Amino acid sequence: MSADDDLNAFLTREEIPPTGEGPLSGKSVAVKDNISTEGVPTTCGSAMLDGYVPPYDATVVTRLKEAGATVAGKTNMDEFGMGTTTETSAFGPTENPAAPGRVPGGSSGGSAAAVAAGEADLALGSDTGGSVRCPAAFCGVVGIKPTYGLVSRYGLVAYANSLEQIGPIGPTVEATAELLEVIAGPDPHDATTREPETTAYADAADGDVEGLTVGVPTELVEGADEGVVERFEAALDDLRAQGAETVEVSLPSVETAVQAYYVIAMSEASSNLARFDGVRYGVSGGYEGNWNESFAAAREAGFGEEVKRRVLLGTYALSAGYHDKYYKKAQDARAWVRRDFAEAFEEADVLASPTMPVPPFEMGESLDDPLQMYLADANTVPVNLANLPAISVPAGETEEGPVGLQLVGEAFDERTLVRAASAVE
Repeated sequence: MSADDDLNAFLTREEIPPTGEGPLSGKSVAVKDNISTEGVPTTCGSAMLDGYVPPYDATVVTRLKEAGATVAGKTNMDEFGMGTTTETSAFGPTENPAAPGRVPGGSSGGSAAAVAAGEADLALGSDTGGSVRCPAAFCGVVGIKPTYGLVSRYGLVAYANSLEQIGPIGPTVEATAELLEVIAGPDPHDATTREPETTAYADAADGDVEGLTVGVPTELVEGADEGVVERFEAALDDLRAQGAETVEVSLPSVETAVQAYYVIAMSEASSNLARFDGVRYGVSGGYEGNWNESFAAAREAGFGEEVKRRVLLGTYALSAGYHDKYYKKAQDARAWVRRDFAEAFEEADVLASPTMPVPPFEMGESLDDPLQMYLADANTVPVNLANLPAISVPAGETEEGPVGLQLVGEAFDERTLVRAASAVE
């Protein structure tokens, strides 16, 4: 039995060969199982899509193959991206190779675990509220959540369209930035993409932070685990020693960011997942009785508990009489978050915080307490609400496992993030 079998990092171990030569020639890239791969199963970690084989490649997969990469297989994930631990997968949890007995983070836990264990050189995940950065932090690797619109979402099975981005995971900042270069750029299949000024990111990993101003949002440090704060402060000391300046900034809106995020994400999920009705996609609900009963039976059989919870809450938030009370307020809060970030960037070039306020959970610890899992996203979800780029880079370890440092940048300024993160590394 290979290491990846022990970890349950891969749901499908099938190599997809390259179609060209380029910067990723000779590299293997694991792909999260919510990204379409022609002829290779794409399950989203759900019984609903068990056995589903897409007829086309996602744009990012096409670009990987054209750049010379071999796709190593499809990685385990929280069902439909809904989770922070990769324990809501219908196909069992993934183990954390960097912290045995603890979760690898989620929802892209399989991708981060595959890179951390050396089962793939690089990986792709998707980040709706921290789902690339959280597992990168928990597994001690690098993860980038790109600016919204930098990377095509064509072929990504949607969870919450206005929040999510496909992002790269790698062992080093430079290697992760090289993967971002390959997948970045406009796509005629995705109208939300745009042409950035540059997609040259890897050469920015020069560690030169002389004169860089790093803003530290006090709200994202308060309440974090003591060991996490110690590692975070040590990383800031290291940046200062290399010529960076640190200043305190404030993001008062982050106190409402988690609530706003979950209302928006669950509302969009309730709409997106309506297609899984046992007719167009998913397990059949049978043909007895009326269509509503068949629809309900298909979703009862195909969806796990966390997906059902989020779809129900999202449907409630969008229902007549509650739309203005919940969804509209959440969108107002989102605008507040964007404004706070804009003001913070008037004082700093990048913002720094712990990626996750806690070390990796023990396996099973958060399953009985979903609220604990939701609150763990407090440092990552504001970035998605504001559609900004962020990177998680290893910042040492506690007794419970790895700690990540998160750096947040202005829209389409991934180069500055790569430069700052390479100095931490």
